[in-house]
Amino acid sequence: MKRYLIAGLLVWIPLGITLWVLYFLLSALDQLMLLVPYAWRPEQVLGFRIPGLGVVMGFLILLGTGIVAANIFGARLIALWEQFLGRIPFVKSIYSSVKKVSDTILSKKSNAFRKALLVEFPRKGSWTIAFQTGSPASEIAEQLDEEHVSVYVPTTPNPTSGYFVMLPRSQVHELQMTVDEALKYVVSMGVLEPHSHAPPPVRAPAVPAQSPAAPPTS
Repeated sequence: MKRYLIAGLLVWIPLGITLWVLYFLLSALDQLMLLVPYAWRPEQVLGFRIPGLGVVMGFLILLGTGIVAANIFGARLIALWEQFLGRIPFVKSIYSSVKKVSDTILSKKSNAFRKALLVEFPRKGSWTIAFQTGSPASEIAEQLDEEHVSVYVPTTPNPTSGYFVMLPRSQVHELQMTVDEALKYVVSMGVLEPHSHAPPPVRAPAVPAQSPAAPPTS
């Protein structure tokens, strides 16, 4: 009976967590329907609620915003909007910080969160997974004896919280695993091992055996 219960848990736990996450995301995105006038909502027009309609609306909002921001006129509107937010004291600090971080992470030219690292943390002899976010600021780099790198050390099983540390480059080991594989490894607390990226061993070509020389004939 114990074996059957464990087998059942192995089936239902991943499925249950997946359904719970999807339900949470759908419920959160459905709140976008509050932006629609009350008379236009499905409950009033059709008489019943349509789950997941907020996902479609969120996709259309993102697509429309991207189309507007991709042209010159839209870029000017966004610049005016950012100038307006920049004049609000408390909002300015939050918005500018979040925008700089998002621009850095999402930029194709940025190296932030592009490399998975192996570092000693939180003490010597204790190793964990980290992600390179960049280099220390010039003012900080002048105070350091050698070249350092800025890394983010995520916590498990929630990688959205963690620690920002600056470590000597000589103490940072770059891994061959991808960032996605490293995140899975962290979230699973080391249960899901990443695929091996080590190159296959090179085998020396087989040398054909030589037949013994025939004895000389008289």
